Amino acid sequence: MAIDLSNYEDCATLNKWFQGNYPMGSMRILDKYIEVIKNKDGNRIDELFIATTGVYRDNNDISPAVMNIARGLQSEYPKHMQRFFAEDVITSSYGRCLALLKATDKTATKDEMRKVNDQPIKNVYGRSGNSQVIEMALRKSFADDAKPSSDAVQWSIGDVAEALSSKPKPQECAHGVMMLKEGTAKTGKPYYGYVCSAPKGEQCDAKWAVTAANGSWFFREED
Repeated sequence: MAIDLSNYEDCATLNKWFQGNYPMGSMRILDKYIEVIKNKDGNRIDELFIATTGVYRDNNDISPAVMNIARGLQSEYPKHMQRFFAEDVITSSYGRCLALLKATDKTATKDEMRKVNDQPIKNVYGRSGNSQVIEMALRKSFADDAKPSSDAVQWSIGDVAEALSSKPKPQECAHGVMMLKEGTAKTGKPYYGYVCSAPKGEQCDAKWAVTAANGSWFFREED
């Protein structure tokens, strides 16, 4: 069943509203994540891009008024748009921020929901089995806004991305999204974690990941 697009606003309309109400405001990219997806032979078959953005009512504000995230797979875009898919993801994230700031009934934008209506389900990762479940989960997440909040929780693209990736999702604290710290210590031991962005003396405890048996990073439940 097609989604009723009349319940959503497009990014251009939301941006016009923002400029009219907050002429000194700004929109910024806060974080981004790129993952090249390969098949079992090591050949590139797709690319995942995740963007976290924030909207500031005034350009001098220290923290954003709202934040949101958008995700996209390059293969979901038409051939002539695939080279610009990352820019489209960023625009979608901005649109979601503006929808939150304006307090609209829907967080997703009309541009996103139009893709859900227009794009047929195409299995990228395989013909059947778990790969098809992942494909459906990725596409299903954009339709969540069309359902009542009382519905059962669906898999989000973020959940799938974290399952596919060797690195966990960004961490947050009382001061917002934390800053990523990764590298190799003088002892030769690699580290991966997030630290608070607040000034010294006000910072929350850092969150450091540990490695699983397969070598992937994860955060313990108590963190």
